[in-house]
Amino acid sequence: MFINNGQVVSLSYILHLDSPNGELADHADASKPLVFIYGIGQLLPKFEENIIGKKIGDPFSFKLEAKDGYGISIPEYIVPVPKDIFIIDGKLADDLLTVGNVVPLQDQNGNPMQGTILEIGFDTVTLDFNHPLAGRDLFFSGKVEHVRPATQSELDHGHVHGDGGVHH
Repeated sequence: MFINNGQVVSLSYILHLDSPNGELADHADASKPLVFIYGIGQLLPKFEENIIGKKIGDPFSFKLEAKDGYGISIPEYIVPVPKDIFIIDGKLADDLLTVGNVVPLQDQNGNPMQGTILEIGFDTVTLDFNHPLAGRDLFFSGKVEHVRPATQSELDHGHVHGDGGVHH
């Protein structure tokens, strides 16, 4: 069975950043693979383009440029915010305020956002609202572990059901 729209796909993979031997960013092994329904928008479109037509046991290895991955880093998404937004119950949340921490916030319309703390100043905290992998080239390598048709229920719900996606 070949990977195509409406198939449940299980992959083991390794993701390196910026070069094939760069920083290890993510991985999934055969015992806990990445399981998804192909073609419904769960993964990056260019990722899916690189695995279509593959079958169980096939290896894959490809590069996604930043623009085809999580996008380029947008300078306007790096913003200083007043430090007092981190006052909770009258006390500054010092445990949150660490460079590199990802903090959950809401925009003016109440939509959830996540910002990475870049700098902590006297009155402001500089946050980066770009995706953490924005601006990075992605190098994927791995193997197709399993492919099967998605059930109608899985297609209706938009996600894989069952243990690891293997239909019993």
